[in-house]
Amino acid sequence: MVAALILAPLMPQPAALALATVTALVFAALLAVRLHAVVYAVRNERTGDVGLDRPALSGDPLPVYTVLIALRDEARIAADLVRAMSALDYPAHRLEILFLLEADDTGTMNALATANPPAHMRIVVVPPGRPHTKPRALCHGLAMSRGDYIVVYDAEDRPEPDQLQRALAAFEFGGSQLGCVQARLNIYNAGDSVISAQFAVEYTALFDTLIPALAASGAPVPLGGTSNHFPRHVLIASGGWDPWNVTEDADLGFRLARLGWQTAVLNSTTWEEAPRTAAVWFRQRTRWQKGWMQTYMVHMRSPFRLWSDLGPRRFLWFQLVLGGGLLASLAHPWFAMALIATALAGEPLLPSGNHPAAWLWCIGLVNLAAAAIATIILAHLSLRRRGLTRLLGHALVAPLMWLPISLAAYRALWELHRRPFHWAKTPHGHSVSPDRDERAPVSPVTVTIELRQSKLESGGCRPMTGSVDRR
Repeated sequence: MVAALILAPLMPQPAALALATVTALVFAALLAVRLHAVVYAVRNERTGDVGLDRPALSGDPLPVYTVLIALRDEARIAADLVRAMSALDYPAHRLEILFLLEADDTGTMNALATANPPAHMRIVVVPPGRPHTKPRALCHGLAMSRGDYIVVYDAEDRPEPDQLQRALAAFEFGGSQLGCVQARLNIYNAGDSVISAQFAVEYTALFDTLIPALAASGAPVPLGGTSNHFPRHVLIASGGWDPWNVTEDADLGFRLARLGWQTAVLNSTTWEEAPRTAAVWFRQRTRWQKGWMQTYMVHMRSPFRLWSDLGPRRFLWFQLVLGGGLLASLAHPWFAMALIATALAGEPLLPSGNHPAAWLWCIGLVNLAAAAIATIILAHLSLRRRGLTRLLGHALVAPLMWLPISLAAYRALWELHRRPFHWAKTPHGHSVSPDRDERAPVSPVTVTIELRQSKLESGGCRPMTGSVDRR
């Protein structure tokens, strides 16, 4: 990039040609990734799925399992959350569920207390401090937990009841290098709006096909923000979550790969609530793009060390999956505007001649068209496999979401400079789908929460001591 900036004023045409060549190559490689996922879906391979057909584990004692749920302003769905966690099929005396709340979030505390959670569910207060992020709360929760295995859920999650036992089976049969099992994510309110339907199409293709295809290829996997299961010792050895990264899940996924751990996809689904409006979707997508930029910069601080940690093949996968995705988001609107300008000017979309610029333009146009077709095919195959045929029509227009994603990427660039650690909170509990009950707000109650001194083995989390009476 520095070379391009230096050369641009001196030799603008060669510099532009070089930049266009690199971008065209990246787009072609991203197209290859989509085609790889399409082939994976057609073949219906299951090499990326661990514990698919294993029976539920039995016997006593099972290992202690800790569920970490970071909450902020979630009073609206507190009762639903308690019901969803109560449905987990795991012995209560071997299960602890920690609701991680900020010290000033009295509304969620009151709502959880009113929901009357059983004894194995506890409220843990995250002491005041910076940054106000989910990964900081998770680090504190890890320090306060006692589980041999850890899973992260979000406030609105509805995991399948046997997911914990299936994850244990995955670790038992997956080998000693299996460091994380990622469950599939999907959407329970796809019928709320066009935005939520597009979200469901994207999640189905991503978690049912694309990520399993990456895992089956041995590529480093960017984790989803929820339903990732870990042995405790793996989390401790990797340092837990980065409190300052606003996509701590992707960062941790690549860090696990650098440490030699493998990630597999579990054939168990956690159902989530998608944003209903464009404004909420845009804020969430901006945070994701900003976090991926943070992740890329952090891991590329020392490229040669990253190469050494990952090896040449996985290093290239990292550059393609993370760096290539970011580059595509930033470059897409410029190509789209050039395409529109060419069409409005009445010029042929496929120019003739042997000039390098004409060839690059043709390659870019073919890349764009092929990527759109591959995206639609991938979404169709994934939706049909899951039985979500009602969303097939939405899959046809999925490539139209690329431009809004690009706008979010440019917004993320601005935020990366002005407020890099700002966490845009996604509101939950607003679904209008028929399968969701709307419940009245709970009345305030008094609940006493204890704050205890704790320290991660990695030295990362040092909460304050004392106690607080929250009213």
